[in-house]
Amino acid sequence: MSVPLFNLTPNLTVSRLCLGTMTFGEQNSLPQSFRLLDEAFHAGINFFDSAEMYPVPQRAETRGRSEEYLGRWIRERKIPRNRVVIATKVTGPSGQMVWIRGGPKCLDAKNITEAIDNSLQRMQMDYIDLYQIHWPDRFNSYSLLCRTFDSGLAECCHHEGISLLAYSPLAMGILSGKYFAPNGGPANGRLNLFKGRYSEGESRYNLSNNMIKAATMEYLDIAKKHGLHPVSLAIAFVLRHPLVASTIFGATSSWQLQETLNGCKIQLTPEIIEDINKDAHAPVDAVLDDEHKQLPACCCIFLNYCCVECCIYLGSNLIQI
Repeated sequence: MSVPLFNLTPNLTVSRLCLGTMTFGEQNSLPQSFRLLDEAFHAGINFFDSAEMYPVPQRAETRGRSEEYLGRWIRERKIPRNRVVIATKVTGPSGQMVWIRGGPKCLDAKNITEAIDNSLQRMQMDYIDLYQIHWPDRFNSYSLLCRTFDSGLAECCHHEGISLLAYSPLAMGILSGKYFAPNGGPANGRLNLFKGRYSEGESRYNLSNNMIKAATMEYLDIAKKHGLHPVSLAIAFVLRHPLVASTIFGATSSWQLQETLNGCKIQLTPEIIEDINKDAHAPVDAVLDDEHKQLPACCCIFLNYCCVECCIYLGSNLIQI
């Protein structure tokens, strides 16, 4: 079964799975990256995402390597440019990544133009299909563990005809269940391999957070109950959302790529959805007192982010994804 497609516009069709390249050049060597790109392309994926700061964790020595690998793969495999959709990103304001334009203070025309030119040069391309601001990215993460989009921007996107390109459908691998093994999961898992060096990811998906643990265990139980692989459950959940055009996922091995591809074959039954929605509130109820249990959980365990940021960003009419 080939990966299904989504028509964004009459002239732009993307695969519903988008292969992210942020491990290319760090966790994945050039030959390994080429193999994953080959397998993804042959499975029907035509949508590939990168960024000027990749790979992660970001370092001056490796900055831009993921874009270089992606562009080199297209050239060496002689893939017609119109057969792939290429997305990349400009780095937002950062006081830390001084190796990127001195640590950009703002996203003005000068910074964006320079970033685009550098990305085109690294990938040796004439154009980029989708150019994105890397942050702020408050709402386009979407997974079983983070459903703020539903309460924050879904209605606006529906009325404006904007689709969601959802990233991190596996919550940095947490929803695969691998980090809950007795040994803490594989040593080469990103949250283990770069522990203490990947603050952005660790702050978002902190494995010591009791709600994250409880929610993940509930979803793992649902997958087991219905005879599904946890990765298939997570991917199928994201893709069933009516506003999701495609989801960006990462893979460092062929078997991880295959597990994600298998998620495209799954149709979640009403019974599975009922279990998901029922258990989405259970981890929240477990840590809230009786008074606060009456508040809407937004089907999301990140309650500290949801309500305030929804008000701020909806109030400023920020509905672009």
